[in-house]
Amino acid sequence: MWDQRYSVEEYIYGKEPNEFLAESVGKIPKGKVLCVAEGEGRNAVFLAQQGYNVLAVDSSAVGLEKARKLAQEKGVEIQTLICDLAELKIEPESWDGVVSIFAHVPPMVRKELHTNITKGLRSGGVLVLEAYRPKQLQYKTGGPPVEELMMTLDALQQELQGLHIDYGMELDRDIVEGAFHTGKGAVVQIIATKP
Repeated sequence: MWDQRYSVEEYIYGKEPNEFLAESVGKIPKGKVLCVAEGEGRNAVFLAQQGYNVLAVDSSAVGLEKARKLAQEKGVEIQTLICDLAELKIEPESWDGVVSIFAHVPPMVRKELHTNITKGLRSGGVLVLEAYRPKQLQYKTGGPPVEELMMTLDALQQELQGLHIDYGMELDRDIVEGAFHTGKGAVVQIIATKP
């Protein structure tokens, strides 16, 4: 599905970083950052422009090819890994930052992924996450078509035990990120630090 969706000339979520990530990037310690469900690379490339050593992970080879092309266009380097998030191996205490922007996967995959992200962050490492919450189904401006793939603050606080939630908020905001994310969005945002 994602290979097909990404196999167009345009960047369907745009070339600019997610707004929440752009606002929060200063909280991530300089070093190695893992971007999950990175798609066409807009966030990974932005992080590389800020001086981070970035690994972009996605299940779509087409999306990551566009990510590499965007990095070249912007004069930066990123590493890419084609991998389903259900099979992603995250080495313990190996990342200074993890970025999860609209990484919507089934609940069991998400819980294991969040456990592994928690373990994978170094002490002082930071997770920046934004996802759609169930209210998004009313807006129909992007995101998965079913509630079970969405996230809530309560669920994330459970799944991210072991991290200190520095900022956690459920809100509605205007999102303008390419053709597939445009309009009012119901989101949950997290900035969390590994003690």
